[in-house]
Amino acid sequence: MKALLSTTYFGPVQWYQKLYRSDEAIIEACENFQKQTYRNRCIIATTQGVQALTIPVTRGNDSTIRDVRISDHGNWRHLHWNALQSAYGESPFFEYYQDDIRPFFEKRWDFLFDFNEEIRLKVCELIDIEPTVTLTSEYSDSSDTARDYRSAINPKHPVPDPDFMPKKYYQVYLQKHGFLPNLSILDLLFNMGPESIFYL
Repeated sequence: MKALLSTTYFGPVQWYQKLYRSDEAIIEACENFQKQTYRNRCIIATTQGVQALTIPVTRGNDSTIRDVRISDHGNWRHLHWNALQSAYGESPFFEYYQDDIRPFFEKRWDFLFDFNEEIRLKVCELIDIEPTVTLTSEYSDSSDTARDYRSAINPKHPVPDPDFMPKKYYQVYLQKHGFLPNLSILDLLFNMGPESIFYL
């Protein structure tokens, strides 16, 4: 099975499950940017509950996702890294992985798509998965050859997915909030470390 996916910023567990379980993952590189999606947002668990970390972007009219630039507005890199340290500093594997993740909040990338691709490569390395991935060269308006998850994997309005049943794992705030499913892959990685692959 092939999966057609949007690009993501430290995407949710569901997104990485599709990446791992598909024969081939096709990442859409030619769509128009959509606000309030995982394209520039990830969801983490904090002591107050879930929190969205959103990358500010600049884009022209009708710009494709590959042309969307990352904005330096609001010192977001510093804020996101501080939020991750605060949320996961006490998690079992934060210390183990922090040197791999911190550079994403120190170096500047111009384009959101390129930044997300670098994140994907690093996360796959850390989880120890080697998916077959291709990028679209034009917008794919048909899902004849692949299951289309571009709109289905969505933080605001997710589409029911019978193939994704979140498995409970240890979370830092489990006692306080109960299990919070389908958070950023960072939640799984910082809490479960090398066992993360077994939850995909």
